[in-house]
Amino acid sequence: MNATTSGLPAASGEDADPSRAAARLPVDELLAAAEPLARQAAVEMAGGAVGAQLSIRAEAELAVTHAFAASLPGYRGWYWAVTLVRAPAGEPTVAEVVLLPGEGSLLAPEWVPWSERLQPGDLSPGDLLPAPADDPRLVPAYLDSDDPQVAEVAFELGVGRVRVLSRYGRDDAADRWQSGEHGPDTPMAKQAPASCGSCGFLVALDGSLRAGFGVCANEYAAADGRVVSVEFGCGAHSETVAEPAVEELGEVYEDELFDIEPAQVSAQPEAESAEPTAQLDEQVTVQAEQLTVQPVDADQPVDAGQVDGEQSPAQVGDLDPAELE
Repeated sequence: MNATTSGLPAASGEDADPSRAAARLPVDELLAAAEPLARQAAVEMAGGAVGAQLSIRAEAELAVTHAFAASLPGYRGWYWAVTLVRAPAGEPTVAEVVLLPGEGSLLAPEWVPWSERLQPGDLSPGDLLPAPADDPRLVPAYLDSDDPQVAEVAFELGVGRVRVLSRYGRDDAADRWQSGEHGPDTPMAKQAPASCGSCGFLVALDGSLRAGFGVCANEYAAADGRVVSVEFGCGAHSETVAEPAVEELGEVYEDELFDIEPAQVSAQPEAESAEPTAQLDEQVTVQAEQLTVQPVDADQPVDAGQVDGEQSPAQVGDLDPAELE
């Protein structure tokens, strides 16, 4: 009985070539029956047990590949491909053992060159980042840079840099700055009282970028020392005026919501105020009745509490009857 080709798990590279899968070559019966030999080779390469046989595929008239599920940790979906070959009258021998990814296997991301992986901000102290020789952002200094400021400086000094910004380089920088965190479409700029174009802390750039960008020189601003668009803005604008504080009023009442009635005057307080006066008069009368004049003996000594030079009270014996009248 002739064995037929069974499809192997989808693999990358040459093993996944659709032209070979479409050939539908017949599988050699002797090589197909040599599954124990192929498994032993896979176990030796894996350093441990392998999974069940997945399929058999004819690589050529006398070449067959056996596929076994890989049981290695972290290699989900991968398989061991063991290729057996033989001579027309010979016994099967192992030609190759490889570990290949199948459908749904866990693969590493596609390799990207270092120059393309680099992102803004990745450069650390000590790192070197050479610009490519064909960098479109730069042009040789002896060419017209389309920037009058650059041409003027080079003419005055008689020397120049090896390369300067090209028109593409300036446009690329302007687009990046305009759409960046210090551009006009950021939340900070939209809530600012005015734009950087009218701020006294803006240091304008030279050259053709002067009209659109500058460097912030306000130490209290979040963009201090950075390139900002003239349409950017923040609360630290040089002409920002603080609004005066408004004194908070107390609770306000509306007179229309209340019924206002005149106050009623009571007569009772007058009667109460007259009563203490009557009581005071009565006490003065009683005290006057209790006062009596006592006769004093002429030989009686003066009160010890009398002070020298103080006139002693008049005594009854010294009074003139006419004065009493």
